[in-house]
Amino acid sequence: MSDDDTERPAGTGRLLTGVAWAILLLGLWLWGRGVTEVPDGMSGPTTGDVAAVGRPVGAELPPAAEPLTSAAPERIDIPDLGVQAPVVARGLDAKGGIDPPPFDQPGVVGWYGSGTEPGAAGTAILVGHVDTETRPAVFYKLSALHPGETIRVVRTDGTVARFTVDDVRVLPRDHFDARQAYGARESGRAELRLITCGGTFDRTSHSYTANVVVSAYLTGTST
Repeated sequence: MSDDDTERPAGTGRLLTGVAWAILLLGLWLWGRGVTEVPDGMSGPTTGDVAAVGRPVGAELPPAAEPLTSAAPERIDIPDLGVQAPVVARGLDAKGGIDPPPFDQPGVVGWYGSGTEPGAAGTAILVGHVDTETRPAVFYKLSALHPGETIRVVRTDGTVARFTVDDVRVLPRDHFDARQAYGARESGRAELRLITCGGTFDRTSHSYTANVVVSAYLTGTST
């Protein structure tokens, strides 16, 4: 999180609430209408209150692996952040946004269960809390990830899908581009999006000013 976030009083931290959840819904709405490709030249960093590293020019990343058959996620491991967390399927809430994990389960990651399974062809979406009323939550350090780092997803079929981070962005709420958040970086790949709140906490709207969006793609498997 940015230094600005240390000025936020206790009790205000919430995951993708209010307008930010509406942004997520907008992204899903556009995504469902075929806005799934990010045009070439749009993989650079996006400005925001949390540092977004984007994809360094000329960075050597491993080739994509062939997508896997469908299987639900059970756990996510992010070694560079020290994250090991259970993953639970979530649906839509009464307002049409993804229903996040309960606030009393800050260490749980939610997967949009009606969408793509991590490792299958397409874009799988996982969301997690950035903080709670009193302490950091599972995705508190998400913006510290860098291209080339690894995310592992343990699946119900016993496979471990290994993803390589290729992009980290902070998408401001007021200029949110759903294609950058949810659109496939390359057609035919198995891709993963990790999403949490970013920027600073807006006391007027009672929500964060941005979303941190980590993009990764499948590069290997193990059992």
